[in-house]
Amino acid sequence: MAVFQPDSLKSEIDEHIPDLVAVRRDLHEHPETAFEEVRTSNIVAQRLRAMGLEVQTNIAKTGVVGLLRGDAAPANAKTLAIRADMDALPILEQCEHDYRSQTSGKMHACGHDGHTSILLTVADILHRHKADLKGNIKFIFQPAEEIVGGALPMVEAGIMEHVDGVIGLHLISTFSVGRVSVTPGAVFASADRVRLHVHGKGGHGGMPEGAIDPIVIAAHIIVALQTIVSRQTSPFSPAVVTIGEINAGTAPNIIPEQVDLHGTIRSYSLEQRDFIIRRINEIAKGIAQAMGGDCTVQVYNGCPPCVNNEQMAALVHDVAVTTVGEEFVSNDVLTTGADDMAHFLNAAPGCYFIVGAQNAEKGAGFPHHHPRFNIDEDALPIAVEMLVRSSYAFLDAEE
Repeated sequence: MAVFQPDSLKSEIDEHIPDLVAVRRDLHEHPETAFEEVRTSNIVAQRLRAMGLEVQTNIAKTGVVGLLRGDAAPANAKTLAIRADMDALPILEQCEHDYRSQTSGKMHACGHDGHTSILLTVADILHRHKADLKGNIKFIFQPAEEIVGGALPMVEAGIMEHVDGVIGLHLISTFSVGRVSVTPGAVFASADRVRLHVHGKGGHGGMPEGAIDPIVIAAHIIVALQTIVSRQTSPFSPAVVTIGEINAGTAPNIIPEQVDLHGTIRSYSLEQRDFIIRRINEIAKGIAQAMGGDCTVQVYNGCPPCVNNEQMAALVHDVAVTTVGEEFVSNDVLTTGADDMAHFLNAAPGCYFIVGAQNAEKGAGFPHHHPRFNIDEDALPIAVEMLVRSSYAFLDAEE
């Protein structure tokens, strides 16, 4: 990237830090949950318009997109999309800092306030250098990541048309500030919900021979489902099958008619995901029928895995080395959490990377979705530099 030397870009970012932090804290004080990000999206749209960008609003209800056209872009110029999520969580904040949530029962407990502020700062810096941009940048501010409901309708609305690449980042409170992880291939898992309805025959708890006990059937099913991961998938391909909810019975001396089980499935590939779903059906129905009962299985498709393109990951990795130094860059951080950034990665080659935001001395070390979650704001300028440098690296790269 010829436009910025490392020190000059860092100096320019330093000038933006007061506003970068102020916007993040303002958003933190005024959290808005999925598809309710009205105030947040208005702030985003106003700032993008003030920069002279082409702005679209009300995409997937509260989504915003800003388009920056580079002045040095040829007729066949590439377009890079950069995505940030905006929504908060329905959690009562327990932090004591002076910018804690002013909305009872809602807080930014996953860093999306930081993501939004970061991308606004990136847009501000890049628009000031549009004369040097050899392509276009599309800034995507997405609602409703927490219910994996915002990304897909934005993609379906056409915002990824004519996009050649996409990048995004996640601040992580359990990964040390100053570090960056760029993982080629899968980085976030798929997440699907599963519901199993086990049907037996009710009866008296003291006379079980006249009943078909669905609780016993369900217990066998729960144990057997754990063999899918432990005995039927490779230890080199992580997966999770968890039954987290059991509903059955009304009294201790009555065998109920039915049991409802609810759980989650996590995987890093669509092939493994399909295999797990097939085996859940076979195991649950087979055990139920063998014990005289029946079982129906419903899978609610949630979010596919986030899979980074190898070339895009290599590009971002090189940027990370320039930004924080090779000793602070890793390439092996995986999470069984899910993120609907996956839909953008399915629409264009891309890379979703992790920026560390952990600093226990500042109270930034609690896990995501915890009522005392916070980030070390020293991570914000690092994230800005990563996205600015990645933008130039992508647009300057030869096909």
